[in-house]
Amino acid sequence: MNRAEIELVSENPGQTFEIGLSIGKRAADGDVFALSGELGSGKTCFTGGLARGLGIGEDYAITSPTFTLINEYSGRCRLYHCDVYRLSAAEELADLGFDEYLSGKGVAAIEWAEKIPEALPPDAVFVSFAYVDENRRKIRISGPAQRVRDLLRDISREV
Repeated sequence: MNRAEIELVSENPGQTFEIGLSIGKRAADGDVFALSGELGSGKTCFTGGLARGLGIGEDYAITSPTFTLINEYSGRCRLYHCDVYRLSAAEELADLGFDEYLSGKGVAAIEWAEKIPEALPPDAVFVSFAYVDENRRKIRISGPAQRVRDLLRDISREV
């Protein structure tokens, strides 16, 4: 599979949200976003933008499902927001019915995806967040080349 990788620098949380929003507008059923990065690096902020891009209303606060493990939201596409931080092994995903969330009947955003690489589909889009400084983040997006290009079509290289 031909793969692409794009690196962006977000100047602040608002820009991270806007990147998620732009990608969410182009996201479709079956998309899986595998998010990785340290605590506070922007994963949930990005997912909030993704949710708004999917048409999930402002009346839903998008928070990390650290203790519930999965939050589900209805929009243009259903969003499954997962946080696997507390899992000790990918095998625990079966108890959650995780395969259902990756079945193509919605969009999945999985925080701490680096903990479950073997459970991710080969066409997942990987989004990693790294601190540059207190506000800025380096966001690396990689995955199937055509899908990455389609998702990022509206995002300026100067983000």
